[in-house]
Amino acid sequence: MEKIRKDLCKYGKLILEKNLAAGPGGNISAREGDYVYLSPSGFALDEILPEQWIKIHLNTGKQYGRLKPTCEISMHLGCYIERPDIKAIIHTHPPVTLGIISAGVGLKPFYPDFVAILGPEIPLVDYVIPAGEEIRQAVVKEIKKYNVVLLKNHGAVSVGETLKEAFTRAWMTEETAKMQAIGMMIGKIRYFTEKEIKDIENLKAEDYRKMLLKKMK
Repeated sequence: MEKIRKDLCKYGKLILEKNLAAGPGGNISAREGDYVYLSPSGFALDEILPEQWIKIHLNTGKQYGRLKPTCEISMHLGCYIERPDIKAIIHTHPPVTLGIISAGVGLKPFYPDFVAILGPEIPLVDYVIPAGEEIRQAVVKEIKKYNVVLLKNHGAVSVGETLKEAFTRAWMTEETAKMQAIGMMIGKIRYFTEKEIKDIENLKAEDYRKMLLKKMK
């Protein structure tokens, strides 16, 4: 229990260091058995103390602690219930990603790490009001098949089998948006073909790197 709280503090700080959220924006969680540890509402992710992460029983919803959990609690719990392999969820408000997707432009694969880490495709969901059943349904519907979901006029959700994997996907999503924005300003980006995507998915070297993200914290 102590380790998961310390890991959440570590990645909460990294999210702010990498400019993936600002102020009290964004929320993260991690699962351990039947329990989920969520960021409290109203806190910047880099100022949460280990004992302030809110413990929730996944099946009963019973809360341990006095602080109020993030308003996106339903979305987090819905993702964990839908996919038992998920052990961490990171919801960010990355500025370049948010700007691009709110203009109606999605992110598409054009370099190997995109395919290997983020996946062959990232769905783009139309705006839904935050903090309720509507956003839970929208995200859970896509998270069945994908590890990153983009929300117009809102942000991004990434998941993983470890906090490191979920964070890496969140960070790489924003870096991809930066590269894509530059490419679109300078000229026309050559995106990968279906064959090129399959070739990268079949690389054994990428299997090794993905394995490390699942094992290392």
